[in-house]
Amino acid sequence: MSTVPKNLTIAATGASGAVFVRHLLQAAERDDRVETVNFITSDSALRVMAEELELRGRNNLVEQLLGTASRKIQQQANADIGANVASGSYPAEAMVVLPCSVGTLARIANGVASHLIERAADVCLKEKRPLVLCVRETPLNKIHIRNMYRAADAGATIFPLIPAYYFLPASLDQMAHEFACRVLAHIGLPQSDAYRWKG
Repeated sequence: MSTVPKNLTIAATGASGAVFVRHLLQAAERDDRVETVNFITSDSALRVMAEELELRGRNNLVEQLLGTASRKIQQQANADIGANVASGSYPAEAMVVLPCSVGTLARIANGVASHLIERAADVCLKEKRPLVLCVRETPLNKIHIRNMYRAADAGATIFPLIPAYYFLPASLDQMAHEFACRVLAHIGLPQSDAYRWKG
């Protein structure tokens, strides 16, 4: 990206890996270059978060994920197809879906936008804005692979949820933080505390 995105859309869907979106939100919250984050969760994502992060319900979800009140993250209802990010006139400058389930991938790749997450992604594609899909599934069948191709062919970046190990992370949180840094760097927001290979 040639410009630094100030207005982000971050979505979480029902694949495993809730700790990764927690670290992405925390990094975006700390980054003074980011002014606004519209955060959308699917119902399946809420269930996964409850199981993997032991969160309690939808109330104060952002505060539960961050561990503190947010200055810039606004939660949007996935059923609200009339929310700001559903329109191309709203200046969302980049969108990340983390984790991206293969069901969400399929709907985005095939233009099925019946909920806000898919509609916001569709807006990014039609307006030629960065869309990063952190697909989480294994093994992949031919349908998944075809849908990744379709989404990439339409302009999305397929950024599989595969953490790095070469920096010898001591914990899942370290892996998740580094992955969040890589995602943010990809959309033009490099993080000062990211690991950099020196060779």
